[in-house]
Amino acid sequence: LSLSSAQYVGDDRQEITEALTKSFQSGDVVFSTGGIGATPDDHTRQCAAQALNVPLALHPEAESLIRERMRDVAREQGKTYEPDHPDNVHRLNMGVFPAGAQIIPNPYNKIPGFTCRSPGGHGAVHFVPGFPVMAWPMIEWVLDTRYRHLFHQVKEAEASIMVFGLPESGITPLMTDAEAKYAGLKSFSLPSVGEDGSRRHIELGVRGNPEEVTLAIEEMKNGV
Repeated sequence: LSLSSAQYVGDDRQEITEALTKSFQSGDVVFSTGGIGATPDDHTRQCAAQALNVPLALHPEAESLIRERMRDVAREQGKTYEPDHPDNVHRLNMGVFPAGAQIIPNPYNKIPGFTCRSPGGHGAVHFVPGFPVMAWPMIEWVLDTRYRHLFHQVKEAEASIMVFGLPESGITPLMTDAEAKYAGLKSFSLPSVGEDGSRRHIELGVRGNPEEVTLAIEEMKNGV
C-alpha cells in the first residue's frame, strides 16, 4: 500500500472535528497520529466522538492494559500500585474512547490506541499516539492485521538515475515523453543544489508498471 495524502491539523477542536468528519465520510483507510493523551492539549478522542455523534466511555480492555502499565511502572520504581491515587485515576482517561471503538495494541508501553469504523462500515480511522516509536509498530499492526488482503494488488517498481550538468528544463521533455508513451508510469525529478560538497544534480526517475519502468529508464538514460 502507499500513502495517498496527508493533512496537518492544529490543536483546535473545531478543525480536528471537521477533519475527522471528512475522514469518516470518505470511506478510506485513515490513520490519525497524536492528541490521544490525557492532557488539556489532547483533543482527538473527544473530537472523534463528536464527529461520530457518539458518547465517550472507558474501554474495558484499555482500562485493563493501562492498569497493567501502571502496575509495571510502580514495580519498576519500587513503589506500591495505588489504583485510587488521583494520578492513576487521571491516567485512565487515556482509555476513554468513542463508544464502539476497538483497541490497537501498543507494544512500547501497553497504552492502546483505538479504531473507529465509519458510519455504515465503509472505511475506518485508526488513532495512534504521535510518538513515532509507538505509532510505527501500531500502524504496522493495523495494516498487517486488517488490510493484508489489500497488499500488492498493483505491482509497482521504481528506477532513477543521477543527472549532472543539465537543468530541469533540459530533462522535462524526457519526463513528458515517458508519461505519454507509457500510461502506467509517473515520472519524477528531485533536484539538489549540491549541499555537503556534492555536485549539483537531479535525480530523474519513473515509477509504476515494472515492465514499463525497465523500458522507460533506459530511454531516459539515452535521452540524457
